[in-house]
Amino acid sequence: MLANKIGKYRWTIVALLFFSTTINYMDRNVIGFLKQYFCSPEGFSWTPLEFSYVTTLFTIFYAGFTLFAGAIIDRIGTKLGLALSLIGWSFFGMLNAFVGKTVFYHVLIRSLFGAGEAGNFPASIKTVAEWFPKKERALATGIFNSGANVGAMISALFVPWCLAFFGAELGWKLSFIITGAVGFIWLIFWFKLYDIPAKQKKLSREEFEYIHSDDTAESKLQDKMKVSWFKLLAYRQTWSFFIGKFLTDGIWWFFLFWTPDYLKQQFNLEPKVQGYLYFIILGIAIFGSVFGGSLPMYFMNKGWATYKARMTAMLLIAFAPLSILATQFFANESLFGRNSAITLAVSILCICAAAHQAWSANLFTTVSDMFPKKAVGSVTGIGAAAGGLGGALFQLLSGALNTFFPASAYLILFIICGLSYLLAWIIMKALVPQYKPITDL
Repeated sequence: MLANKIGKYRWTIVALLFFSTTINYMDRNVIGFLKQYFCSPEGFSWTPLEFSYVTTLFTIFYAGFTLFAGAIIDRIGTKLGLALSLIGWSFFGMLNAFVGKTVFYHVLIRSLFGAGEAGNFPASIKTVAEWFPKKERALATGIFNSGANVGAMISALFVPWCLAFFGAELGWKLSFIITGAVGFIWLIFWFKLYDIPAKQKKLSREEFEYIHSDDTAESKLQDKMKVSWFKLLAYRQTWSFFIGKFLTDGIWWFFLFWTPDYLKQQFNLEPKVQGYLYFIILGIAIFGSVFGGSLPMYFMNKGWATYKARMTAMLLIAFAPLSILATQFFANESLFGRNSAITLAVSILCICAAAHQAWSANLFTTVSDMFPKKAVGSVTGIGAAAGGLGGALFQLLSGALNTFFPASAYLILFIICGLSYLLAWIIMKALVPQYKPITDL
């Protein structure tokens, strides 16, 4: 009844963020489904290590530019910041179709593409902080973050279809062009529907007051002041988020770029079948994202403090990825038969992908729990840079292991995936054992 009285326009904003994230990941994942063509004699004849150079440099540029993107968005605002980011990544995503077969040119364009994509999450997290009270932020983040799965799912179906329908030689180019063009359509709705709450005429007074129900006179004054980016590095809370992203974001990059390759190597599946299974894995992960966002709210509604609810939820979630340690055992066709082995292995990957998205929804929200709104974009940028650095290292490791030790590559990678979340939680809890919001910026 209360929700009906205060209005629901803030959920329209989440829908916009959901679609921007969908487009972000749709564009990002195109290259994952082109790997087999790029690495085949009929295609570009790249090695797995050469392919990893493309994804690694993308990740490094993505990571590096998030540092600047978060700080810039804190200054120019979310409306312009997210729009400029999307224009950048859409343009370079389309340009990827015109660089031929040389690894260097793909590395260059994909790096610039990564720089453009860097603004999406700092802008989105800052938008959630501006548009939602604390108790709803993890749920809102979980909803828009599920767009990452939807975008990857679209790529999983669209790219193999594009290659089959148009032929590989033309299809790989159209995959980049068509997905890149979609972002410009989203811009129309963004400029028409979005503004900060104080300027949004479609927002009721009741909903505006509900959104700012957590604000105090001190926090309102702080939000008008500027914050030094380097000053943020003096806080344990910043490093807690940094470590959480560094140790776990690489797992998600691995799922995005290497799952199709794993399905090919392990079961010798055709691209279309790989796409369907990948679609299922990421579809299940959507539920993880939304569930992960709602779990701490369940604890808070029972009277738990925000930080206790958030960290308890993250601890429970961190145990789920341990299941990936059994993937290679269940993927053994001689023990379980081909169909059962595929089903069991994919089921475990579903659990792990869902767990990561649940973890991510809560990890992002720790920033707006701890920091004033004026610093959310900058801190998110620092964490995203850490995640990108971890992702870059994991990409290189994946490429090197698959090139030089292909027989044991995925066993080693899965062990790292399984243990990373618990390690991250332990370090985060050690850095910030009790809830301690930043009040002196």
